[in-house]
Amino acid sequence: MGATSSSVRVSPIGDVDLPGVAAFLHENLNQRVEARDWERALRVPWNVDAPNHGFMLQANGSVVGAYLAFYCDRTIDGEVERFCNLGAWCVRPEHRFRGLLLLKALLAQDGYHFTDFSPSGSVIPLNRRMGFHDLDTATVLIPNLPWPTWPGRGRVSGDPSVIEATLTGRELAVYRDHVGAPAAIHLVLRRDSEWCYVLLRKDRRKGVPGFVSILHVTNPDLYRRMAHQVARHLLVRQRALASLLEVRVAHHRPRPSIQLRSPRTKQFRSSHLQDDHIDYLYSELVCLPW
Repeated sequence: MGATSSSVRVSPIGDVDLPGVAAFLHENLNQRVEARDWERALRVPWNVDAPNHGFMLQANGSVVGAYLAFYCDRTIDGEVERFCNLGAWCVRPEHRFRGLLLLKALLAQDGYHFTDFSPSGSVIPLNRRMGFHDLDTATVLIPNLPWPTWPGRGRVSGDPSVIEATLTGRELAVYRDHVGAPAAIHLVLRRDSEWCYVLLRKDRRKGVPGFVSILHVTNPDLYRRMAHQVARHLLVRQRALASLLEVRVAHHRPRPSIQLRSPRTKQFRSSHLQDDHIDYLYSELVCLPW
């Protein structure tokens, strides 16, 4: 990638660049996230031949902008599909007019499906102009109440040994890929011979902690039947007062729950994949706590 002027340059973020980019993001984007956590998030725990960690803007050798990227390979309908998940985007004010160069550099990479699961308000219409489509993110808020427990109604566990002993096949592989992801919380639900793997993350709403977002549910019917046990577990073990769940993730609306009027927008761009091919695994959402 050539220089944009004699002193400003757009270039891929390599491993050697991560400390500088992480320090820049801590100082300029979110100081609640330490530089070491930005860097750890970009060193994803799953195996992937990633071309970069995104792109950065440098002026006179200093980082003045960055657009992060998280890559993965997924098998969909028997074909290996390559994904680039767009992460945090931050440019210093005096260079903001060059910030679009970072997005163009990412999207110029051939052979990828692109997702953006945390676009800010101004980025949403820009993404649409770049060919992104909005996912249906209809979301409910589930109060995590201290429901009573009853014998024989199943068990919720976050114990890694229980999860390893329960999961099989693809879901066991997904768990092992994500077990080192900094933002991922793992649960397994078991009742009789049935099980369900649930992956979630801690979340904030309007800067307020105390929420979790449920990102992945493998057995929606069992999750529906054990929703009260899950809510109690999250209240007691994670100190989460409420859970946020997209209807597309669990294919139902638990009761009791409240539908959000303005759910967060999530977007993707693909030449042939459809909405139901897109999930939140292998993305910034599992790598970066905020």
